Amino acid sequence: MDTPAIWAKDLAKDFNGKTVVKDLDLNIPEGTIYGFIGPSGSGKTTSLRMLTGVTERSRGEVKLLGRAPEELRRKDREAIGYTPQLGVLYPHLTIMDNMRFMASLYGMAFPKRRIKAVLEQLDLADAADRKLRDASGGMQRRVALAGAILHSPRLYFLDEPSAGLDPVLRREVWKQFDTLRSEGRTIFVTTQIVSEAAQCDQVGLLVDGQIVAENTPDGLRIQAFGGHVIDLYLNQPASPDLLTALHAHPLVNKLAQLPTHAKAVRVTVDQVETDIPILRAVIADYGNELVLSERYLAPFDDVFVALLEEYRAAQAPKELDATSSMAGPVLTPVRGTIPVPRPPDMDLGTTIDALDPAGPYGKQ
Repeated sequence: MDTPAIWAKDLAKDFNGKTVVKDLDLNIPEGTIYGFIGPSGSGKTTSLRMLTGVTERSRGEVKLLGRAPEELRRKDREAIGYTPQLGVLYPHLTIMDNMRFMASLYGMAFPKRRIKAVLEQLDLADAADRKLRDASGGMQRRVALAGAILHSPRLYFLDEPSAGLDPVLRREVWKQFDTLRSEGRTIFVTTQIVSEAAQCDQVGLLVDGQIVAENTPDGLRIQAFGGHVIDLYLNQPASPDLLTALHAHPLVNKLAQLPTHAKAVRVTVDQVETDIPILRAVIADYGNELVLSERYLAPFDDVFVALLEEYRAAQAPKELDATSSMAGPVLTPVRGTIPVPRPPDMDLGTTIDALDPAGPYGKQ
């Protein structure tokens, strides 16, 4: 069995008698982008610092490339790149001098060509002679990222590397991550920008110091909405009798009408390949024809809102309003929530803090 790039069991951290990271389990294979997403103060940075050995863990086990952080040899550490959330480079040095310094730390021989390539990849070549303190916040984040990838490590720990970047540069950074993954490298990246979840192979949602959901991006959508969300387009508006029949059907987990399309309904089912043909027959029994069935990919804003609401409700049980913004606009879902139609997802850098119903914005 292949050794995972990152492995953790029951990892925990206490501060002043309070547990801030609780029983963290990770098993991340090499060649994977793992997204660690959570609101501010959820424990992302503390978890990353424990994984890398920067912060001592209170309990639990960690292995990076098969070794505990405190057992890493020099050559093991050379295989790891780390970009902390706060800058650690020298502000009075130029960007080029900072890169030369980083190259010397890793014992890189003749690094000039590699430095040039990395600066070009991150759109920093024209600013190479600029002192770091004179660079913008976004540029400083890119310089920190350049320092992490300069020595071509096998394993990257990146703490909110896209914070402060505009959407165009953020897209370019993620293209670089895709390239690194294709080369078999592993990236553990923390972020608050929910749209970045779609770029990851696996995503862990961290809330209050614990992972409350972990899956592939598609798996998180299924978990959030209780199945596959499918739009059924009919040849004519569904009659009340058909809506009632679909709502009561055992294969339909949830049902809602689309306010933007009079001849369509949105259903959530467990198995698309087998369930939709059966529902086609039900629709035909009521004098309608299924013209088109199309999977609806809910924006990750909606996915994380649903997951956060589910977690918050479990923490403080209460009666949920079925007519909330996430519920079906006409019919009450059979269970859980169903995403309602909204404009196509635009990558505007929405953070999970803005979506958390118990967060600083949700409390307003």
